[in-house]
Amino acid sequence: MLILATLACYLFLQTQIDSLSFGGQGSFSSIDIIVISFLVSVIIAIVAVIAGVGGGVIFTPLLLAFTSFDTLLIRSTGLVVAMFSGLISTGPLMRKGLADIKLVLLGALPIIIGGMSGSFAAIHLARQYGDQSDGIIRLSLGLMLILIATIFVFKSGASDYPVRKKSDNFSQRLKLRKTYWESSLSSYVSYRATNVKLSILLFLLIGFTGGFFGLGGGWAAVPLLNLVMSIPIKVATGTSGVLLALGNAAAIWPYINVGALIGIIAAPWMLGQVIGGLIGASLLSSLKASVVRALLVAILFGSSLKLIARGIEALTGIQIPLL
Repeated sequence: MLILATLACYLFLQTQIDSLSFGGQGSFSSIDIIVISFLVSVIIAIVAVIAGVGGGVIFTPLLLAFTSFDTLLIRSTGLVVAMFSGLISTGPLMRKGLADIKLVLLGALPIIIGGMSGSFAAIHLARQYGDQSDGIIRLSLGLMLILIATIFVFKSGASDYPVRKKSDNFSQRLKLRKTYWESSLSSYVSYRATNVKLSILLFLLIGFTGGFFGLGGGWAAVPLLNLVMSIPIKVATGTSGVLLALGNAAAIWPYINVGALIGIIAAPWMLGQVIGGLIGASLLSSLKASVVRALLVAILFGSSLKLIARGIEALTGIQIPLL
């Protein structure tokens, strides 16, 4: 049912979302827009928490691809969506042992610094190039989404429970190891972090990219924790949600300072993330993320094609008949 509902929302966004404009000639009233935004946000939050990517990875590409809203407005709202999906799921995830607080403390500072740097860079680009920056953002984000979707394709073969490797000296000094109860196996699973110094630099890069495009960093934080640091996939997903809450809370402030966040647009998306985040967190411990991740890959590939087409159209004036 969740997959069917998500596909229905995606098809709706493809065919109808261009009419979602305040004061325009669209077929929806302001109340309709608020209700639809809330319902779509709930489903986005459920999928995002289960996949461990943050709602911004779904929200920002869809809105940039299928609407003509200002890119700064969409990206600022996307960070709010990503922040709330992580923030609301934090409590349940930590109570279930699916979020490692030591890993959160390790990655929080570089993600926060990178996120704020990315936000300032995005605002500077908008001021420097004006309307042309919209085309640059859509085109570059479309190309980046192809990379993100490809990462998820290859990541699908990653081990849910990586083979325990010998940790480096830095990891041993920080005591980055833990044991948690895996309900699907009815047993305890132990792990220890590896490649810690490299991961700190990658967290900084993830934060910058998330702040610049308004995606959040969950799309890359989960593969980093699982593939590079050898953290079990469920713990990586849970820890990613907490990191999103911290990093995006900082990255949103540069957008707020320039007036790029409008309350009437952001509010229904924020409320939807609250409801959907709680539902997604309750499902995470017992639900396999592989099916949801496959659906997410399809959505990312579809959005990337539309973004590339709109970016080329904005920069060159060449009409590309796509979707």
